[in-house]
Amino acid sequence: MSFFAGCVSTLVIAALAVPLTKVGLLFGPPEYFALMVLGLAFAVVLARGSLLKAISMILLGILLSTVGTDLETGEERLTLGLDGLVNGIDFVVIAMGLFGFAEILRNLENPESRDVVRGDIGQLVPNRADLRQSFWPMVRGTTVGAILGILPGNGAVLGPFASYSMEKKLASDPSRFGRGAIEGVAGPEAANNAGAQTAFIPLLTLGIPPNAVMALMVGAMTIHGIIPGPLVMTKSPDLFWGMIASMWLGNLMLLVINLPMIPVWVRFLKVPYRLMFPSILLFCCIGIYSINNSPSDVLLTAFFGFAGYILLKFGFEPAPLLLGFVLGRLMEEKFRQAMIMSRGSFSTFLDNWIAAVLIVLAIGLVVLAVIPAVSRGR
Repeated sequence: MSFFAGCVSTLVIAALAVPLTKVGLLFGPPEYFALMVLGLAFAVVLARGSLLKAISMILLGILLSTVGTDLETGEERLTLGLDGLVNGIDFVVIAMGLFGFAEILRNLENPESRDVVRGDIGQLVPNRADLRQSFWPMVRGTTVGAILGILPGNGAVLGPFASYSMEKKLASDPSRFGRGAIEGVAGPEAANNAGAQTAFIPLLTLGIPPNAVMALMVGAMTIHGIIPGPLVMTKSPDLFWGMIASMWLGNLMLLVINLPMIPVWVRFLKVPYRLMFPSILLFCCIGIYSINNSPSDVLLTAFFGFAGYILLKFGFEPAPLLLGFVLGRLMEEKFRQAMIMSRGSFSTFLDNWIAAVLIVLAIGLVVLAVIPAVSRGR
């Protein structure tokens, strides 16, 4: 699944990088803002359940992205006087709290009796029926991951969550998810690998690092005198095509290394749950603390874990909140720049045809998502 998605996304990078470079030269603040509005519209469409809840979660994510120091004035916003919030909330803190701690709390609440796997696991390599069942989820996951990976603002991280939500929404029996449904593995795994590789496109075409890994790539390229942006492929073609070749080799090594290691990973199923949950919490806390060496980050993650647990109890999906958070800060920056350029006129989003098309697409997606909900209500 990951190998298939990696190969396809490498072809996407090779095919679309040059055309997108030309498009990237046309993008300004209004176009960037409209592109991110389109990304939020996708989150509304892919959200499972109430559209109102999905929109409210997106708005909450955008609100959380404003916590910290103001981009232009340097004033503290929504920090509640806490020094740990001056630099804003780290993405990992929210993601680990909502999807890690909250999920553990939900599992501990589940009264069902569960036991570790004691017998033989069975066949580890997927058979023909498994491949047939996972083919279309794998294709859809690759598509979703590749598209979200292109979006600036760490969209690649949301690929697996969006793919899982989509597969659960399309499934005839959603209750199978969380109990070993192969579609819930094939789609997110494909989206994860596809998004990780197409995340290079914003870096190479627009000069924007969409996530922390790409930010490290910017530093490495700068050390060698290479400025990321639309001119990389014209001034440093050897770098670009060498990167494409390394992606092919990386996917091949992923296949060669992981297949023999499958029996090792499967042995984790024999670990008792009473040992698994504390171990997960411990490693999560170590990972969160190691980012900024800040105990307050661990406490903040625990807070978002309890908040995420409560949101899950009331039927709120956390994925839209995460998308609103990762795009919120960049949206604010581009919106302010667009307003300064137009002297406060909102017409700047309609005068630029690219921004206008993207906003119309976003509105159309939301309308298409709202119509079935209104029809069911009637």
